[in-house]
Amino acid sequence: MSKVVIIGSGFSALASACYMAKKGYSVKVLEKNEELGGRASLLEIDGFKFDMGPSWYWMPDIFERFFADFGKKVSEYYKLEKLSPAYRVIFGKDDYIDIADDPEKIIAKFEEIEPGSGKHLRKFMEDSRKNYEIAMKDLVYNPGKSVMELVSMETATRLNLFVQNISQTVRKNIKNPKLQSILEFPVLFLGAKPQNTPAFYNFMNHADFGLGTWYPKGGFNAVAKGMVRLAKELGVEFLTHQEVIRIETKNSMAKRVVTTTDVFETDLVISGADYAHTEQLLNADEKNYSEDYWQKKVFAPSSFLYYVAFDKKVPELQHHNLFFDTDFGQHAVEIYDDPKLPTKPLFYANFSSKTDQDLCPEGKEVGFFLIPVAVDLKDSQEIHDQYFELIMSRIEEHIGVDLRKHVIFKKSFGVQDFKERYNSCRGNAYGLANTLLQTSILRPSINNKKIKNLFYTGQLTVPGPGVPPALISGKVVTDYILKNQHKIF
Repeated sequence: MSKVVIIGSGFSALASACYMAKKGYSVKVLEKNEELGGRASLLEIDGFKFDMGPSWYWMPDIFERFFADFGKKVSEYYKLEKLSPAYRVIFGKDDYIDIADDPEKIIAKFEEIEPGSGKHLRKFMEDSRKNYEIAMKDLVYNPGKSVMELVSMETATRLNLFVQNISQTVRKNIKNPKLQSILEFPVLFLGAKPQNTPAFYNFMNHADFGLGTWYPKGGFNAVAKGMVRLAKELGVEFLTHQEVIRIETKNSMAKRVVTTTDVFETDLVISGADYAHTEQLLNADEKNYSEDYWQKKVFAPSSFLYYVAFDKKVPELQHHNLFFDTDFGQHAVEIYDDPKLPTKPLFYANFSSKTDQDLCPEGKEVGFFLIPVAVDLKDSQEIHDQYFELIMSRIEEHIGVDLRKHVIFKKSFGVQDFKERYNSCRGNAYGLANTLLQTSILRPSINNKKIKNLFYTGQLTVPGPGVPPALISGKVVTDYILKNQHKIF
């Protein structure tokens, strides 16, 4: 039985482990940290449980498709609840829009705010649904090896959507700035400005309005645990505290994966760890890309994250809350064009214990806050504290409650932490941005071009950033390996 070593245990690595094990390979997963799940780790302190990374469960069909590939159902591994409302967008004091869990209600809300916008939103949503179907059927499950992967009858009729950007299509008929920001918001999951993201990616609006926002009981870590359980059922072996320090090769083949404590013989390596970091484990002449290459790529943002325990409930806010009370354009400039600490950043506030009381003691609340920031910023605890104060001030300004007095404890996580805990290139939180010049065949290759049995999966290769794309990435790389195994072994 051929032996496969998979580096990392994030969603793409877990997916590839399951697919390889299903095909009869002996699969061993090596995780650097103390817990499986990559960025979907769980932080537990004094009875409070925090998702350390992902917190939005979108595109439930992708998760269902993954488990169905093994004859399983999502419900066998974790429980889902559809959020109603899906989330709240806050523009100022007593000025917010709750996004309903039903497309017709969303259309009615748009029409109420901007008469005439309802019919335009209906058309926009129908276009986004069609684009979603095309993307999931024809595009995202391809390995990024040929431009012909992008060519089909459906994509040919939508070439204009690869030339136009999201902002152009949104603002053509919707004139209210608040409604524009709601329609442009899902693009943030792709890690680029709406002005730099092809209009075809409006399929994310179908993921938002059409498919809804869900919550996995136990948090996103429950999804990772469910996938680990499936992998173990398939025979995958997991080892934690195994930081890989070198991939040893011979005759253009990876032979051993060396960690700080062990050496693992292997017939094939799939790295779900950070792509750029994985290349640091090789000899200089074995890398696909230079350091200069990674410095020139457009990365999705990094983040300042805060895990906060409160001694009271926060009824004034929803489970998911987007604070769009400042100029997103200026914040985006400070992320992408003129990287610096943001002056008046947008931020996200999550109170998942409003939906799942098991995350904390009764009567208490779990808070998770996120500010998108540029990669490569130098940060410190002092800077983290400064921005936490900003978050608390803005919340107090808008809901009239000073949450500072109710903080039991808080823990922050920043750019440097992404580098140290996840070996994240330039401290990115989401991967490479999905700009036109970083789509499909223009993303980093899933295979090492000099080592025949070394492959890459995850947010720096196809199809792109986000948890559902990570599941797809794990399938894409294993499908490619299985299709070309005669060339590998």
